[in-house]
Amino acid sequence: MAPIDVSERNEMRETFARFLADRCTEAHVRAIMATDDAHDPEIWSAMAEMGILATLVPQDHDGLGGGALEIETLMEEAGSVLLPGPFFSSAVLATQLLASSQDGPTKQRLLPRLADGSMIGTVALTGDKGLWNGQDCDVAVSGDGEEVTLSGSANYVSDGALADLVLVVAGQGSDRRLYEVTGRSGLTVTPLTSFDPTQRLARLQFCGAPVRLVPSVGAAEIDRALDMARIALAGRQAGAARRNFDTTVEYLRTRVQFGRTIGGFQAVKHMAADLLIESESAITGARSAAEAYAAGEDIAEELVALASFAVSEAQQKIAFDAIQLHGGIAFTWEHPAHLYLRRARHDAMFLGSNDLARDRLITILENAA
Repeated sequence: MAPIDVSERNEMRETFARFLADRCTEAHVRAIMATDDAHDPEIWSAMAEMGILATLVPQDHDGLGGGALEIETLMEEAGSVLLPGPFFSSAVLATQLLASSQDGPTKQRLLPRLADGSMIGTVALTGDKGLWNGQDCDVAVSGDGEEVTLSGSANYVSDGALADLVLVVAGQGSDRRLYEVTGRSGLTVTPLTSFDPTQRLARLQFCGAPVRLVPSVGAAEIDRALDMARIALAGRQAGAARRNFDTTVEYLRTRVQFGRTIGGFQAVKHMAADLLIESESAITGARSAAEAYAAGEDIAEELVALASFAVSEAQQKIAFDAIQLHGGIAFTWEHPAHLYLRRARHDAMFLGSNDLARDRLITILENAA
């Protein structure tokens, strides 16, 4: 099969957008986030039938063979409607890490099941500090061959209580390796309270949990897969920021106070203009990082690091100001503005804080100088 071209990518976006507009309205999101695991099996099955879950799966393993451009595009749409559930943890994180392996049997055993939605995957990447940079892993490996076990803990594992497949990054720095948890003995999963009820997190405690090494996935492959995940996250953030901005502007055009629409007041106009810049900057940042990564450009790592904090800050700025511009109604549970704020706060810390992303960009620039 040929690589996905621009027209096919646009068709994927439009098809997914229509599906979400019909099946993932605000009412759906609220109903799903009220469930135990923030997951709707019917939406999941429909996404699998559409091929959405197979985007990053190689073509020779029943996937679409897509990459950064395709997943960023789809995540914009997912973020726009605040899609709940394990799309990110399974179809991005777990799938991309497995796809980076050179071990055919492992990939053939797991990737088709991730692609068709029969298996939900997740990845344990970080410890209690939540650095996601390979320096705070609290998981230790014991044994060798077929008798490998894990001990220690991993924190902030997305959909950790829901996943059928748990992949664990153990070791630090250049010694990091990827392991597949093969049984639930020796594994304790504790759901965490999340500020964003559409995205569930868990703490995993390992006490002699049986695992097997995923061959040929070392620190370089893990870091590259993490950059793909950061691009997908930036796409999700940019999509949420854009929708939040659009709905806020529509409110300003229709809300009448003191005999005129509030969008006509100069101070409000200036705030809206600032938010337009934030929204456009977020979209540009996410897409530029995806384009550079897909093309293998030398500047890709730099643009991913830049997008990791710049897009997040734009999303947060829009989320906070949208509440102010909506007035008192935005502070109520019934209004969706707080849902976008919750997502912005969640995404700002997931895969590493904005400060850590800034530090990474500075390091990249210093090393290039």
